[in-house]
Amino acid sequence: MPRALWLLIAGMIINVTGSSFLWPLNTIYIHEHLGKSLSVAGLVLMVNSGASVIGNLFGGALFDKIGGFKSILTGIFITMAAVMGLVFNNEWPYYVLFLTIVGFGSGIVFPAMYAMAGSVWPEGGRRSFNAIYVAQNVGVAVGAALGGLVASYSFTYIFIANASMYLIFLLIAIFGYRNINSEKAEQTSIIKHTKVVKNRTKLNGLLVLSIAYLLCWVAYVQWQTTIATHTQDLGISLKQYSLLWTINGALIVLGQPLISIVVRKFAKTLKTQIIIGLLIFIGSFVIVAIAEQFTAFVVAMVILTIGEMFVWPAVPTIANDLAPKGREGFYQGIVNSTATGGRMIGPLLGGIIVDLYNIKLLFGVLILLLVFSIIPTVIYDRKIKQKNSKNNIVVETHM
Repeated sequence: MPRALWLLIAGMIINVTGSSFLWPLNTIYIHEHLGKSLSVAGLVLMVNSGASVIGNLFGGALFDKIGGFKSILTGIFITMAAVMGLVFNNEWPYYVLFLTIVGFGSGIVFPAMYAMAGSVWPEGGRRSFNAIYVAQNVGVAVGAALGGLVASYSFTYIFIANASMYLIFLLIAIFGYRNINSEKAEQTSIIKHTKVVKNRTKLNGLLVLSIAYLLCWVAYVQWQTTIATHTQDLGISLKQYSLLWTINGALIVLGQPLISIVVRKFAKTLKTQIIIGLLIFIGSFVIVAIAEQFTAFVVAMVILTIGEMFVWPAVPTIANDLAPKGREGFYQGIVNSTATGGRMIGPLLGGIIVDLYNIKLLFGVLILLLVFSIIPTVIYDRKIKQKNSKNNIVVETHM
């Protein structure tokens, strides 16, 4: 891998480590420390994710216009300002205000990071995005493990740790990303291209695939929200819950060689890879629906993690493959905003179902959503293939 990608990996690890101090514990903090219902907690997280959706789309467009370096700095400065606000005032309703700004600022960063990863190592294909994905989960493992421990002393320390990580990320970006931007700006900036290829068929295909991606995230985010509080109701400690996310991150890092072998043998295309991951997701939620002991949640988390190792890196890779020259940031913005949209809808939907009915009904709904998500995954590239077959072009997306 090129040195520039290693710098992006380092930045992503620090960035996600900081955010992972907070996001797994958001629902618990709002519900138990601020005294709000699960529905209200879900609404707050929906507002946070809505701001992230706007940030994702804005960040992707900003990348195409001014490049990755300036886009990432913009996102970091906005996020740091809000995180510092949380350090000094984390009570209701200021918590909601600052959390919303954090969502917008961090949303700007992610599509720029992914688009830069694709541009600095275009011949790497899936490996560039897989590297950033692994870096994210190193951050999840470290941040979640430390977050549960730190929160057991004081939630204020969580906000301080978050701010410290963003300061380190800022320094990495300032001293490490400037040259990446100048080296690759001509390849990625839409301003540099007077003629941008507009392929509506490919864009529509990505939007169809994004439906499946959205539904996956609606289900996945329950682990950070309703399932988090469900574990507390079952007597599972905060430290044990945080350990689940440590297992998640560690397995993603350590399991890469095995997953790569499985993908090469059984998932010849990215579409197949995603469908396999969806089936594994379904198995995970079947187990968590009947889980009552911590060991059962560990098993469900391990299965969930295997599923996401198939799905999460594949979608941005497809977006990069489908993106016309000069629109990489925009396409990554769509993918990231879709994931954020799932994180926006999921907490509110889950909170309402649990408050009005029960957690068991929620698990049934989530399994149905995952089953349905297979349909758009199967058909997303049908028109693309038809159009290319007319032009005698073979474009089946391989890894």
